[in-house]
Amino acid sequence: MKHFFFVSVALGIFSGTIIPASAQISVNVSRLSDALYVKKSEKFIEGIEMNAGTPVNEQGTVKRTDEITTLSTRPLVNHSGSGIENCSALQFKYAQLLDMDVESITNQVLYEFIEKWWATPYRYGGATQKGVDCSAYSGTLLHDVYGLVTVRTARDQYEACEKIDKQDLQEGDLVFFKTRRGVNHVGVYLRNGYFTHASVGNGVTISNLDEPYYKKKYTGGGKIAVRNTIE
Repeated sequence: MKHFFFVSVALGIFSGTIIPASAQISVNVSRLSDALYVKKSEKFIEGIEMNAGTPVNEQGTVKRTDEITTLSTRPLVNHSGSGIENCSALQFKYAQLLDMDVESITNQVLYEFIEKWWATPYRYGGATQKGVDCSAYSGTLLHDVYGLVTVRTARDQYEACEKIDKQDLQEGDLVFFKTRRGVNHVGVYLRNGYFTHASVGNGVTISNLDEPYYKKKYTGGGKIAVRNTIE
C-alpha cells in the first residue's frame, strides 16, 4: 500500500508538470491572448487601461491618461511557419481591434502610422501630434501611407472624392459623416467595417460604421482620384 501511494504521487507530479514543446507554444500564445484581450468596448478603443488606483470621475467613467504604451513589433514566437505563431505584437493588437485574423493585417506602414498617432488629442485646425482635427489626420495618413494628396477640409475632401457605395469600401478609402449641417467629419476606412479618425471626444482612435452614432451620421464613402497621387 505504501509503495502504491508513492507511485501514485510520482505519477501525479510528472503528469501535471511535463508539457510537450509544441503544446508549450500554444500555452504561451494563449496566455498572451488572454493578457491582450479586453472586451470590445469603447474603453479599449480609447486606449484606456484599468489599473488599481485608476482615477475615476464623478460620472463613474475612467479619466484619460496622457501616457500611451505602444507595442513592440517583435515576433510573438520565434517559430517558423505562418499564422499567429509568426505574427508581430502590432499585428496581434490590430487583429483584435478589427475582429480579423492576424494574417489579414498585412499593411505594416498603415498600422505603424495609426499606432504612432493613437490617442493624439483632437484640436480644431491642428495638424500635429500635439493636436489634430479629422481632416488633417485623414490627409496626413493618405499622404504618409499611400502617397496621396488631398484638400484640407472634410467637406472639400468629400467633394474631391469619387463616391463609392458602403459595401464597396476598401482599405484607404475615406468615410464621411454629417454630425451637424453638411459634411463635417471624415475618417479613413480600414476593413471589416472599422475606420480610423480623429474624434472630438477621444482623439485619434478606431470606430465602427455600425456603431449607432456613426451609422446614423454616415453620409458616404469616397476614393481619392489617382490624379492627386504624388509623382
